[in-house]
Amino acid sequence: MYLLGCDIGSSSVKASIVDKETGLTVSSDFYPKEEAAINAIQPGWAEQNPDDWWKFLKEAIKGAILKARIDGTQIEAIGISYQMHGLVLVDKKMEVLRPSIIWCDSRAVPYGERAFKTIGEKRCLTHLLNSPGNFTASKLAWVKEFEPAVFEAIHKFMLPGDFIAMRMSGDIATTISGLSEGIFWDFQKNTISDDLMNYYGFGKELIPRICPTFGLQGELLGSVASELGMKKGTPITYRAGDQPNNALSLNVLNPGEIAATGGTSGVVYGVNGKVNYDTLSRVNTFAHVNHTTEQTRLGVLLCINGTGILNSWVKRNVAPEGITYSELNDLADSVPIGSEGLSILPFGNGAERMLQNKQINCSIQGLNFNIHSKAHIARAAQEGIVFSFKYGMDIMNEMGIDIQVIRAGNANLFLSSIFRDALAGVTGTVIELYDTNGAVGAAKGAGIGAGIYATAQEAFASLKKINVIEPNGLKADKYCGAFEVWKERLEKQINN
Repeated sequence: MYLLGCDIGSSSVKASIVDKETGLTVSSDFYPKEEAAINAIQPGWAEQNPDDWWKFLKEAIKGAILKARIDGTQIEAIGISYQMHGLVLVDKKMEVLRPSIIWCDSRAVPYGERAFKTIGEKRCLTHLLNSPGNFTASKLAWVKEFEPAVFEAIHKFMLPGDFIAMRMSGDIATTISGLSEGIFWDFQKNTISDDLMNYYGFGKELIPRICPTFGLQGELLGSVASELGMKKGTPITYRAGDQPNNALSLNVLNPGEIAATGGTSGVVYGVNGKVNYDTLSRVNTFAHVNHTTEQTRLGVLLCINGTGILNSWVKRNVAPEGITYSELNDLADSVPIGSEGLSILPFGNGAERMLQNKQINCSIQGLNFNIHSKAHIARAAQEGIVFSFKYGMDIMNEMGIDIQVIRAGNANLFLSSIFRDALAGVTGTVIELYDTNGAVGAAKGAGIGAGIYATAQEAFASLKKINVIEPNGLKADKYCGAFEVWKERLEKQINN
């Protein structure tokens, strides 16, 4: 028998099928085969059609079942991972009222900033653990002001994973973890935030039913089951945002454990065992997948916008034409640690929360025309990305998160030996790389939620560690020296 995991990304939607007995991945598929479009009809906007996600997911599920060569009725439970912070609005007929305002849309920033000041910065941080910022609640406030007819027609608002579960089951529900990522949850009172709802003028009838992160959340409709070749009533037993789910897929569930990703953006996600927050709101804190009122488990999320996107920019615009990422890494490795004084500040993809939303853009500093080449720029880009990780992880350390080991999937920037060695060296941490992905994590989450696995340890017993990178003393010293130069240049830029 099998478990199905669904991962609703902004670039593509993935489905993975896991054998419940062995814990091994049987098959995976994704759709569309070309990167999905993000509509930006005004600067700073980013929208997608939620029904496109649903169409893509159905294709990915059918493809995964076909590749697995199984009968879809053998799938026992469904788990969902999804792009965080998006806003989906439906009417009473469960029809979408407008395109989803997704995670990277920045139009709601002024709403969150005003809410932060009016409700009170200390009260927001002690109760919401974040500024309302550019999150789901603030996006809904934008709709209320600029699209009043849409706002009046709203039956429920949802996060992207809630929408997919609704299309599967016909039931509208959400989780505490989801509400916390939308900045609707009061961690002091363990309930919906009256402060936020009253400030924005939202009625609580807009909030979906709250269901557990692990447990029965809905059952597959007969019409959907027939279309997908699955069994009517197959339970949906898990859902979580992509970063909490990535942590779950790496078995990161306890205080002090850390998960990281190095894709288009970079994320370090640590688990905290006590209610805490950064006084400057430079990192975000949400309910982790295993958070309960009896057991505090909070995910502290550091997001760096300009990671893989910087590396790909260098590949397209600086490196020799036609070069592969592997060849780009070799080029970068041909020059010494520290790039002979060249530094890149990798903040060219929007304002950074860890820099208190100050827009400093990307800059190349210390450039010497007599010694620096394409190879130096390639290396300085990866080092600058690593140093931004280090800068943010120092903030997490200030919050009491003692980072000893970083777990990550063996993908994207973690395929680069320069990136791995630099990160281990400058942070003094061990890096463990695993063969997993978000859809597989969601499938195993479904197994936990369905009671197929008694514990997360049982669910992830088959998790395969494929590489371990430890700090190299001599290299670490050089990376730490280069970081101090980079940090000084960053702070001068911030203070200008």
